[in-house]
Amino acid sequence: MKTINGYDLKKMIISGANQLYNYYPEVDALNVFPVPDGDTGMNMNLTMSSGAKEVANRNDEDIYEIARAFSKGLLMGARGNSGVITSQIFRGFAQALEGKSSINAVEFAEAWNLGREVAYKAVMRPVEGTILTVVREASTALLDQVDESWQVEGALDFMLSEARESLKRTPDLLPILKEVGVVDSGGAGLVRILEGFVSALYDKVIEKNQATAFEEPREAAGAMMEAEEFGYCTEFILRVGAGESEKKPFVEKRFSNVLNSHGNSIVLVRDEDIIKVHIHTLIPGHILNYAQQFGEFVTLKIENMSEQHTHLSENSKLKDVKHPHESFYHEAAIDEEKDYALIAVAAGAGLEAMFNELRVDYIISGGQTMNPATEDFVSAIKKIKAKHIFILPNNPNIILAANQAVEVLGSDYSVHVIPSNTIPQGLVSCMMFNPEAKLQENIQEMTNALGSVQSGAITFSIKDTAIDGIEIKKDDYMAIANKKIVAAHKDMFKTAEQLLETMIDEMTSIVTIIVGEGVDMKKVAKLGEKFEAKFGDVEFDIRQGDQPVYSFLIGVE
Repeated sequence: MKTINGYDLKKMIISGANQLYNYYPEVDALNVFPVPDGDTGMNMNLTMSSGAKEVANRNDEDIYEIARAFSKGLLMGARGNSGVITSQIFRGFAQALEGKSSINAVEFAEAWNLGREVAYKAVMRPVEGTILTVVREASTALLDQVDESWQVEGALDFMLSEARESLKRTPDLLPILKEVGVVDSGGAGLVRILEGFVSALYDKVIEKNQATAFEEPREAAGAMMEAEEFGYCTEFILRVGAGESEKKPFVEKRFSNVLNSHGNSIVLVRDEDIIKVHIHTLIPGHILNYAQQFGEFVTLKIENMSEQHTHLSENSKLKDVKHPHESFYHEAAIDEEKDYALIAVAAGAGLEAMFNELRVDYIISGGQTMNPATEDFVSAIKKIKAKHIFILPNNPNIILAANQAVEVLGSDYSVHVIPSNTIPQGLVSCMMFNPEAKLQENIQEMTNALGSVQSGAITFSIKDTAIDGIEIKKDDYMAIANKKIVAAHKDMFKTAEQLLETMIDEMTSIVTIIVGEGVDMKKVAKLGEKFEAKFGDVEFDIRQGDQPVYSFLIGVE
């Protein structure tokens, strides 16, 4: 066809979003660090889904109206760096279509090139060998070749072909990709979107594969602990992935570890997307809060074993379960206007408590496993009555979304992003906040504090790989110090020891160890005692963080 209109673009968008949904686990698998964080693929998928939702019920023939609505949906739903960059590509694309009801192949190419320009401008330090390279090389090649005689299908076919070739070259531009043996994940996500676009133009809109988001079927696993019955007999059936699209990915080993740390008489059985759990626990609410992060309850029963006649109704059992993505905030921050307010991103009840102790007014639930969207920041900012608001993203993959929220709100709000890359940086920055100081003084002190702490973490690998000369096997625990993997071992605590040995030196005065969900605090205390004896002048502060994915978060000052 010589031109495409709003109807055509709508089909392309839905098809592209569905194609990415169908392949986003493969995109996640391309991430360099083998951490179970559901990173690039999930973020791009959720971002595209937000954009597709915005146009799903529209019937505009005008292509600009569809592009503008799509761009708005992407902008507000953008998660992570890959999601923000994707939203910026299509923001520029939409800008190029202003005033047009349909476009030809040349105008199509020009729109992609403006999208590329806008995306590059949105990133302070663009890195080649990424999604930026793929969109730049593909769009530039198309603009160089296209002319008025081309069909739009031909232009899109050409761009997809160029994007695939560019993706193959990404390891030559980014050494870490070549070392690990993968192509760029963000570029791979863009290629999937283009595949969906092409299919739609040939009258085959890609359908969503409902099974894609779940793990491969496996044999049922069970775990039993022989112990005296106590507390509450808690039983439930959970459908993994059901409910909101923002549910966290289910990792059976981690789930089992958390159950073991909260009770006994445990049975855990999995059959595809159905999880059945039986546990005796003192605090059933903890288990229910944790489980609901991964899906929705099909059935639920709690019995007080000391009061066998007590049977709670399902509604009464559910009403106190906090939604896993519900943000926590102090009422005072909403009802009372003040000079300053702080917003932090964190996941885990213990981490939330630590930030609350440091006068954080609003905590957005999220982090490595679930990057908040631009809209989450916008919503939080609008709820707070303060002259000046500071945002602590606490993750490098969240900073762009926070900055985009500031841009969306414009000059009506005084919002400042303190670019904290880690939880330890965020905590130290909060410590430097002074409610009596002037705005610029707080910005300077909080930002300078980021460089005063080293950040480390312990997590587990989801695949075999080798990075920086370190061989890593699936399920190994990895020690990460200042963004670099420094050790890997089957034993969590030996890995933690190696990490502490690497990070502590003669200048160290304080080490903060934040313990993740499912980790035995008694063993952590012994680890702290061992290192206190070894480093007599160093103070060790061990805190329960309850964060997912990372067994330990470590700050060294």
